[in-house]
Amino acid sequence: MDVVSYRVPVGIEGLSTDEARQRLRTDGPNDIVATAGRSRWKRWLGPFADPMVALLLVAAPTYFLIGETTDAIVVFVALIPIAGVGWVLEARSERTLEKLRQLIAPTAMVLRDGDLATVATRDLVVGDVVALHEGDIVPADGTLLDLTQFLVDESTLTGESLPASKSVRGASDEQCTWAGTTVLAGRALALITATGPRTRYGEIGTLVAGVRSPATPLQRALGRLVKLLSVVAAVVCAAVVTAELVRGRGLGEAIIAGVSLAIAAIPEEFSVVYALYLALGAWELARDDALVRRLPGVETLGSTTVICTDKTGTLTQGHLAVSSLASVDGDTLLLDDAVLACEPDPYDPLDRAIVEYARCAGTDVDTLHSGALVADWPFDPNDKYITHVWRLADGSYRVVAKGSIEGVARHAGGALGAAAQAAHDRFAEQGMRVIAVAAGPSVGPSGDRAEDESNLEYAGLVAFSDPVREGVAEALEQCRTAGIRVIMITGDHPATAHAVAEGLRLPHEGQDGDHIATGDDLDAASDAEFDALAATVNVFARTRPEHKHRLVVALRRQGEVVAMTGDGTNDAPALRAADIGVAMGKRGTEVAREAATIVLLDDNFATIVTAVRNGRRIYDNLARAFGYLVAFHAPLLITALVVPLVGKPLLLLPIQLILLELLLHPVVSLVFQADAADPDVMTRDPLPASSGLGWKALWRPYAVGIVLALGILGLYLGALSRGWTTEQARGLGFATLLGSQAFLVIVERSPHMPVWRAGLRPTRELIGALVVIVAVTIASVYLAPFARLLQMAPFPVGGWIAALVVSVVSTLWSEPLK
Repeated sequence: MDVVSYRVPVGIEGLSTDEARQRLRTDGPNDIVATAGRSRWKRWLGPFADPMVALLLVAAPTYFLIGETTDAIVVFVALIPIAGVGWVLEARSERTLEKLRQLIAPTAMVLRDGDLATVATRDLVVGDVVALHEGDIVPADGTLLDLTQFLVDESTLTGESLPASKSVRGASDEQCTWAGTTVLAGRALALITATGPRTRYGEIGTLVAGVRSPATPLQRALGRLVKLLSVVAAVVCAAVVTAELVRGRGLGEAIIAGVSLAIAAIPEEFSVVYALYLALGAWELARDDALVRRLPGVETLGSTTVICTDKTGTLTQGHLAVSSLASVDGDTLLLDDAVLACEPDPYDPLDRAIVEYARCAGTDVDTLHSGALVADWPFDPNDKYITHVWRLADGSYRVVAKGSIEGVARHAGGALGAAAQAAHDRFAEQGMRVIAVAAGPSVGPSGDRAEDESNLEYAGLVAFSDPVREGVAEALEQCRTAGIRVIMITGDHPATAHAVAEGLRLPHEGQDGDHIATGDDLDAASDAEFDALAATVNVFARTRPEHKHRLVVALRRQGEVVAMTGDGTNDAPALRAADIGVAMGKRGTEVAREAATIVLLDDNFATIVTAVRNGRRIYDNLARAFGYLVAFHAPLLITALVVPLVGKPLLLLPIQLILLELLLHPVVSLVFQADAADPDVMTRDPLPASSGLGWKALWRPYAVGIVLALGILGLYLGALSRGWTTEQARGLGFATLLGSQAFLVIVERSPHMPVWRAGLRPTRELIGALVVIVAVTIASVYLAPFARLLQMAPFPVGGWIAALVVSVVSTLWSEPLK
């Protein structure tokens, strides 16, 4: 704003520079929330708390001490991909808070020492008088002192889609401005009453800072599994190391035996496969206009049970449009008068909606505005209307007015007629915003407003609404078919929420009619009553950001897997607290996008349905991959435990386990990722959280793995008893272990149907995995440098036949039980 363009009324004084400086020292800067992040050292050392990293850090120097330099180098190299995963995730919360700070304008026009001056927004203090005009972002909370036709967009803070008209003598909210909102029209002077974290906007920043992104269902299940097996591994490893020392083996060999068992016991390869699946799933979702910002959200989509969605800009288009007219002398004349009541180059959302609708209806807007606006009476804050006097292109004059029903009626002959009142009531029941239009002939501007308005007569009503997005109703229906509950949470009036819910066929009826809860209902509810509302109500109106956050927390406490969609700054805390936050990419604020797990690039709620479908397919395939890993993990653990206890040389060394778990397992597991979705993927209820790692899903893979372990042990111990060298016997056992993978993959691709009924269903990934299995199996025995690294040697041909028989029988025996 040009400093000289705002004339400060007499009696309004700001602070002196000295006063402002003193208050800044006392209250602190106008920052959203103080920066507080983990130290650099903590971020770097965090990944080394991983049990697998700790074991490899033990194994590597041990290999050096016993002279196995090559093995030590390989183990050190394996640390890189394992430790690197956690380092990229630490700055996410700080980035969200930085976006909150950057959203408000960097400078503001402030009255200091009696003059308007440009000041950095972070230097604003309570008591400052700030000048605001069209396009400004309000830098702090304040009370309005003076204004001219002041209109503010508060949707990013309150969720209310309609612009807020302000008045110095209106209700308390009408007299206030809030940090982070945008001035749409007019100008004002405001007295700053709160800055930084004490503003409404700052409270959101504080909420975001305090919310930790929740672990996903599979992450929680994997954590439990790793903790359990880590305790078991610690106990058993101590026993194995003790047994090796009692038998007279060296300390180095005893430690290697214990580390081998620990590596076999801790399922760190689950994390590698998990990360691979999520990365590939994120790539597929991006092709469907869903950008994944936090990879675990991919699998959470598959088990989502509740979607909490913001209304404005998510279910609706997020802007006002003319929905209906109620005219006295025909819609054409009403539209002509409504256009004349708008500014010639409109910025106000209502004016723009009227002009756009009129153009579509065939009104020649350019001809109407080709005349001259000879009198532009400003917005009357008491009756809430404006008046224009036009000299039309034909030389005649016309006076037009638009604004509140009561105000226009008062200046256009008195109360509305019965028909007009009925139309107004009908529009209001549908949640529309309604304005009245009055018009009449004029003799030209007189310089007196009352005189210019003397010929006004009621012309009709114009009703506005925020239109529902195309395809949203169908998307909600698909969500219901898939067993997903949809909850609408909005800052709008209950009537508006009801109208949108009706249009989308979103269930919201109770025993006594509409069951719509408001923010006041939530404030008055006890904890138990709040939980009951969260469990039963599908539409919430007049909510504030903390309500959305509390609802998400309450639903998650009840065992729901919650997705929260939104696009405004006010949605950020709830987006962070939800199992999966979904932000709109086009309309959404940077704060919402940074806080979200997934961003919809096309702002289309229907894209969520596609994302859920892909999420369920990814979840199903990931569960099958875990089944395969469990079946293959059992032989690793059992052989690593039994062989040292019976006093035989180790079958599986750490370097072999690293090869299996960091290279071969992920490659083979990609076979499952490429499988198509099941036919019933969107007609069944969501899978229970972490069901893919439950006993019901994994008992059969465990049983297959145990039988396979017994077969491998029999071959290995039998080969040693027949006089084979340790390297030959190890080669036989390792070849059997590798060869069985081909059959395990085929078996686990169809967990509920026998192979002979499901078929092989060949894919490029399956063929590629089989080629890798065969190549690695042969190379590990016959490629001399590789065999020496793995400490194996070629064995007689009869051993290959035995390995094939054990692999087939050990993996296919359970098929008739499916």
